Amino acid sequence: MCSVCGCGEGEVRLEGKPVGEGHAHSHHHHHHGHDHAHDHDHGHDHDHNLGHHYGQGAAGTSVPGMSQSRLVQIEQDILAKNARYANINRQHFEDRGILALNLVSSPGSGKTTLLCRTIEMLDARLPMAVIEGDQQTSADAERIRQTGVRALQINTGKGCHLDGHMVGHAIEDLQPEDGSVMFIENVGNLVCPAAFDLGEYAKVAILSVTEGEDKPIKYPDMFAAAQLVILSKIDLLPHLDFDVDACIAYARQVNPGVKILQVSARTGEGMAAWLAWIEAARAMQVAGNPRLQPSQQDATPSHTA
Repeated sequence: MCSVCGCGEGEVRLEGKPVGEGHAHSHHHHHHGHDHAHDHDHGHDHDHNLGHHYGQGAAGTSVPGMSQSRLVQIEQDILAKNARYANINRQHFEDRGILALNLVSSPGSGKTTLLCRTIEMLDARLPMAVIEGDQQTSADAERIRQTGVRALQINTGKGCHLDGHMVGHAIEDLQPEDGSVMFIENVGNLVCPAAFDLGEYAKVAILSVTEGEDKPIKYPDMFAAAQLVILSKIDLLPHLDFDVDACIAYARQVNPGVKILQVSARTGEGMAAWLAWIEAARAMQVAGNPRLQPSQQDATPSHTA
């Protein structure tokens, strides 16, 4: 958890511009329906360089000099504040019929490659925008922009995940089109992003066949939070000792109802099912927004001679 893992002490930058220091920064902008003129201090009054022993006590970790109840309280405070920002983001997306998908995975799963191929295949079928989350560099955002889709880079510094507040700033700058698909490519990490709601329609967990098939039970919180799991790089299966059936069984062990797709961005195998899932989810989001429906006048055939 962010309250005890030591993340969030680096400078957060949006397109190279500082927006604060991790989880302790003040704001006077971000105007998509809410005011952020406040102190965003989550009570990190401990030394992040102290040794951590994960899995111990009520907080699931141990920090010398801090009680378990204090750690639990810090964690609860952080998540409660994040939830408020996430709910504002969610309302923004719902009001505008925007389908927001939070793409989560460990580093090296092929998220960016899959996203680029997805954008290329959707092409002009849907309006799209991308928020890119990385600790450093804007390399992935540049790759996305080469597809012709607008992308905004968030660099989290030492932070190991995006949060609702960062995404709110990005929405303000990016201004995604009503009825569009907003892809949020999270920082590569299967721990903290599981707990941090961004206001998204769904978390999409991407697991490469070059990783272990037991990842779902090693990181159960992430796979339990996902509405969709994409098993990526399946074109490599002939060259690997990876048990697909075991991986699927592990994923369903922690999330019985999760949908699982097997995809190769390189060969295109399984991409049609992934695109169909996106389009169906986007249609549901748009259908729930009366502002994006054709007016009665538009739907009435003209009888003019």
